[in-house]
Amino acid sequence: MHARIVSLVPSLTELLCELGLRDALVGRTGFCIHPREALREVPKVGGTKDVDIERIRELAPTHLVVNVDENEKPTVDALARFVPEIVVTHPIGVEDNLALIGRFGELFDRRPQAAVLADRFASALAGLRASRFPALPVVYLIWKDPWMTVGPDTFIARMLAEAGMVALAPPGEARYPVVDLDWIRDSGAAAVLLSSEPYRFRERDAGALREALDSEGHGPVCLTIDGEMTSWYGSRAIDGLEYLQDFRRRVDAALAGAGRPPEGAPQGANR
Repeated sequence: MHARIVSLVPSLTELLCELGLRDALVGRTGFCIHPREALREVPKVGGTKDVDIERIRELAPTHLVVNVDENEKPTVDALARFVPEIVVTHPIGVEDNLALIGRFGELFDRRPQAAVLADRFASALAGLRASRFPALPVVYLIWKDPWMTVGPDTFIARMLAEAGMVALAPPGEARYPVVDLDWIRDSGAAAVLLSSEPYRFRERDAGALREALDSEGHGPVCLTIDGEMTSWYGSRAIDGLEYLQDFRRRVDAALAGAGRPPEGAPQGANR
C-alpha cells in the first residue's frame, strides 16, 4: 500500500523529505517549513497543537507522525480513530536520532537513504565530541512572560551537553520550568542563551536581559541561539551538531571579551 503521510512534527517533516518521501506527504502543520520549496504545495492542517481534525480526515492518511512533546494526546487519540498507523516519537538522548532515522527508513522502505543520514549524523557527533569542550553552565531560555527554560531531561539539554554546555534548571521534574530574573541571576550561569523558538528572541532581547542581570559588570553574557539547531531532531540534528561546535566557540569568545574566560580543564561532553 502506498503511504499517505500527515506529519504534525516540523523536524520530522524535514526528515521525511530527506528520505525521499515528499510525494508521500499529504499534510503538514504550518510550522513545517523546511524544505520550503518542496513543501509549498503540501496542504496545511493547522498547528502542532491546534490541529484541524476534519481536514486530516479528508486527506485520508495511512500514517500520522506525532511527537510526545509537540502534540496534544487528546488530539492524537481522536485522529487514531480513523488513521491506520500513528507513528509516535519521543527522542530525548542525542543518539536517539540514530534509532529514529533507522525506524523511518524501515517503516517507509527508505533503508539506503536512512543509512546515509545515519552515517552523516554519527560523523557529526564524533566531530563535536572530539573537541572536548570544558563544562560551562548556561541557562537556555525558550519563553518570555513568563521566563521558561529547559530541564536536563530534554533533547535540547542533551544537545547542548555535547558541546559542554550544561543547561541549568530549578530542582523538580518540570521539563520546561518557569523561572524569574532572580533565579537566572543566582543560577551561576556563565551564559544565558535566548532561543529563536518557540519564542522568537532577538538581539535586542539579549541586550535588555544583559542589562537586567548585570551587577557591576559581573552578570552572564547573553546570546541568541538558533533554536532549530538545538531542538530539531532527525536530519536537522546533523547540522545542529556542527552548528553547536561553532556556537560554543562564539560563547567562549564572548566570555573572554567580557574578561571571564571559561574555567575548567578540557573534558568530554556531559552525556
